[in-house]
Order: sequence, then C-alpha cells, then structure tokens
Amino acid sequence: MIEIVIPYRSASIGAFDVRRVLPFRKRRSVGPFVFVDDFGPVEIVRGQTLDVLPHPHIGLATVTYLFSGKMTHRDSIGSVQVVEPGEVNWMTAGRGVVHSERASDAGNIPGESLIGLQTWVTLPEDLEESEPSFAHHSRSELPIIDGDGTSVKLILGNAFGSRSPVQAVSGPLYAECTLNGGAVLTLPEYVEERAVYLLEGDLAIDGKTFQPGNMIVFTEGTAVDIRAVGDAKFMLIGGDRLEKPRYMWWNFVSSRHDLIEQARLDWREGNFAPIPNESGFVPLPEGNFPKPQPL
Repeated sequence: MIEIVIPYRSASIGAFDVRRVLPFRKRRSVGPFVFVDDFGPVEIVRGQTLDVLPHPHIGLATVTYLFSGKMTHRDSIGSVQVVEPGEVNWMTAGRGVVHSERASDAGNIPGESLIGLQTWVTLPEDLEESEPSFAHHSRSELPIIDGDGTSVKLILGNAFGSRSPVQAVSGPLYAECTLNGGAVLTLPEYVEERAVYLLEGDLAIDGKTFQPGNMIVFTEGTAVDIRAVGDAKFMLIGGDRLEKPRYMWWNFVSSRHDLIEQARLDWREGNFAPIPNESGFVPLPEGNFPKPQPL
C-alpha cells in the first residue's frame, strides 16, 4: 500500500524558513505536483520580514493556500489579490510570469501567525509556453464533503462525488482533510498517484502510525484507508501521472532544458515583464548553472 514516506527538510526562501517536501531525491513528483512547501507558524511583525520579493516562473502553475494570516499577491499580468485562509490562488506561469507575495500590506494584525502551503503543478507540454494567467477563488466556492467524523475541502480536482471550481490543468487532486479521532477516510482508487501530507495529529495507515511533517505516497491502484489517532488534519495531494519527464532548476520547470536555460538568461538580463508598481527582486542563485534535474 505504501510506496515511500517522505520527511520534510528545512529550507530557506529568503524571507523565512519552510518545510520542503517535494521534490525529494527518491520521489520528485506526485501526480502533477512537483513542489510542496509547508510554512509557519511564522509571527507577522511590522515591516517586510515576511515578504517574498518579485521572482520569475515558467512551465508551471502556483497554488497558494493559507490556514492563517494573509498575503498580497501581485504579478506581471497586473493581478493584485489579497489571499485569506481557505482561499485559492491559481497562477499559470506558462511562457513566463513574475510575482510577489507580501504579508506587509495584506492587512495582517501584528503578532498574527502566517501558516500555509505553496505548491507547484507542472503544465502539460503543449501549454508550457502558453500566456500567463491568474484566477482567485473564495472559501465559499470550494465544495466541502462531510462524512462520519470526516470533512474534505476540495481545492483542486474531482473526488468524493464533487468537483472543484478551479479551472486547473494536468489533472491535479488537492484537498484539505480533517478527521475526528477514530474516523476513517477511504481514498479514491482511480487517482493514478496519491499521497497525504500530515499537518496535525497522528494517522494510522497500513498498520503504521505517522506524525506531522511526513508525506506518505501510496502504491497505484491499492485500497487505502486512513484512520485518525486523535483529531488530525492532512492534505491529499496527487492526480494524473506526468506524461513525460520534466526538468526543474530554481523556479523554472519545463520538458525542455533549453527553455530553462533561456529563462535563466532572461531573468539575469531583466527581460521578464515587471510587476506594475513593485520594487526589488530575487536574484538568480549564485554559482554555476547546474544541469536541471529530471522529475
């Protein structure tokens, strides 16, 4: 039933430290998800200490999902959107986009905590160089499926008899799941690749007990029952398997090495479209440009 267990690793994104789950050396993607960062609780203080400055992406869609605190999203398309807990931002990078995420001007109360996840969904090969776009969905738009001691908020995809309104591509499945102690949730078997990332409480799966900070990836086509040992919360992550390998370097994902190389040069030379009324930027990583790693 269990293919692999992935523990988080600590990483810095400049503004603050995160718990990085994907990519992992032995399992670099789950379905179309190629990147998962879990962050917080980080105390929000005055100033720009939690601001993620303008930075570029290609070949992917970013998904911002918060449990606490607020962030203001801005991008080179002209989008400006405050993201609150339980809401969803889906930004399609396509051929190239620049965005920033700032806690400093989102209306947070000093001392409040910022908690959430940032994930990337790779785009289908024929959409990798599409025009960038942005969509926002409020909490009230997302379906909630309640069961016997279970509650599933469907963020992306189609499962448990409901469909998310987010117009996603690449067939992702993404849901916030809360279980009362002793409750059991059965995962859909038809989803090609499935994993859960545990946020709170303990889970009993296949005779083993798992603690927060672990991603449990399941074997395709197996029946999976998840039981909460006490109250628990986790994210269900997965979907359609990648149709072909992808390469990743820094913030760039593509099926073609040359597109990543061009994006690197364009960011260094200032050729990406800027974010209106924004300042500052995240520089390219220092050192030589390594060969992108296949996912």
